[in-house]
Amino acid sequence: MTSLVESPPFQSSGELPVISPERAGDIDQKHRQVAQFLKENRCSALLLQRPCNLAWLTSGADFTRQGSSETTASLFLMPEARVVLTNNIDSGQLFEGTLAGLGFQLKERPWHELHSVLVEDLCRGRVVASDSGFGRTTDVSEKLLNLRLPLNSLECERLRDLGLQVAHAVEATARHFGHGVTEAEIAGQLSHRLLKHKVIPELLQVCGDGISQRFRHWTPSSDPVERFCTLIVIGRREGLCAAVTRTVCFGEIPDELRAAYQIALMTQATGMYFSQAGWAMSETWKRVARIYEKFGHSEEWEFAEQAEVIGYQPCEVRLTPNSDFTLLPGMAMFWHPSVGPVSIGDTMLIGPNGLEVLTPTEQWPMTKVDVKGTAILRPDILQRTV
Repeated sequence: MTSLVESPPFQSSGELPVISPERAGDIDQKHRQVAQFLKENRCSALLLQRPCNLAWLTSGADFTRQGSSETTASLFLMPEARVVLTNNIDSGQLFEGTLAGLGFQLKERPWHELHSVLVEDLCRGRVVASDSGFGRTTDVSEKLLNLRLPLNSLECERLRDLGLQVAHAVEATARHFGHGVTEAEIAGQLSHRLLKHKVIPELLQVCGDGISQRFRHWTPSSDPVERFCTLIVIGRREGLCAAVTRTVCFGEIPDELRAAYQIALMTQATGMYFSQAGWAMSETWKRVARIYEKFGHSEEWEFAEQAEVIGYQPCEVRLTPNSDFTLLPGMAMFWHPSVGPVSIGDTMLIGPNGLEVLTPTEQWPMTKVDVKGTAILRPDILQRTV
């Protein structure tokens, strides 16, 4: 077997990056979690190749190129070492930048050699678990969810900052785009507001003039927005995701739009109220289904997803009628019910005594929804003049 690790053969030519004690401590703690995981599963090493797990273990490093889904490296973790497997093109940015001084070791190969050969070399002769099922490794991807969730205090604080930024970008775009511009132009403005704050759009939908009545998932088109529009974004930064949905209308709000939005509001507020720590998702679901039934839309939920646990993936766990997944403090949920042409969505953090909205509004109309005698403040439709 070849040598396990090789130290980086280079030094930064500029100023060394500042090492955050909180981030360094987060990585060390997660490494200890992995060591315990390996012991419990009788494995000698863990191979991570999926972006969500790479970002989790490194406390927010991005192993993709320009936000793509293709990773540039793998992580090979043993109780006594954490090794980055990559090529000579990407190793510099990783070790002089995002991973500098954080205790990672490097195993590098030329860019023109297959990455799989490097991975196979380290796996040979070892009992290896992985999140990809690579080669003869044991796929433990489902078990790793219990390591990523619940989020720790550092991750919750990052998610708060991200939620503010995503909500600001969506609402600022909704307040300022011109009447009659295309969905694609609106998407461009929204992307600009996100990217300049290093937020990568994981999902970006601009649904104009009721198109979501037919297509709940929609790619921004070249059609102009004349009457109303719903903006939906999932943004990612430091590996974590936050999401928000807002609706804007030019001129008077049509009665049918208002009626559909009111049902969506009640559905979301009910879901929020009953997203209780210690509850199975199926119990929360029952309360939401009753709202649809009460307003004569018992089948509406079948047309689109309603909510999911969000974290290092846009969807860590999806809310479904029969899900026995238990909600815990430190988990974040994206509630985004849709009714006909409208949708409302916010990211919220489950706490021991209720929910904390992570995508609060600013300069946005609000409305109160009563659930079990509790007034829940929710974003309304923004009305703009033509």
